[in-house]
Amino acid sequence: MTDTPVSTSVSQAALRGLGCRCPRCGEGKLYAGFLTLRPRCDVCGLDYAFIDAGDGPAVFIIMIAGFIVVGSALIVEIKYQPPFWVHAALWGPLILATTLLPLRSMKALLIALQYHHKAAEGQLIERKPK
Repeated sequence: MTDTPVSTSVSQAALRGLGCRCPRCGEGKLYAGFLTLRPRCDVCGLDYAFIDAGDGPAVFIIMIAGFIVVGSALIVEIKYQPPFWVHAALWGPLILATTLLPLRSMKALLIALQYHHKAAEGQLIERKPK
């Protein structure tokens, strides 16, 4: 990230991320497709080559969706004991809704926070022996 950073608050960076906007200017679009990033911002020209969200967004979404779906399925099973086809009909759409809908915003949020905190790849530091 050699571009000049603009000082923003964490909440402003988070709002830019949730809006799927450029982490520097907040105006340009971040995505070219559903999860495909643009090469750079159309407004300020920020190069998106520094972005490396990895599996972070998917892991957060899996944990949140798992909590919601498994908790709901257990409550319904204990309270009503429906047949298995009812479970499939109920939880299939809920799984899709709780995983696919927030994934794009979660990835953009992590990218914005990565930019805000100037996160970079870890480097080994050579130290003198004591």
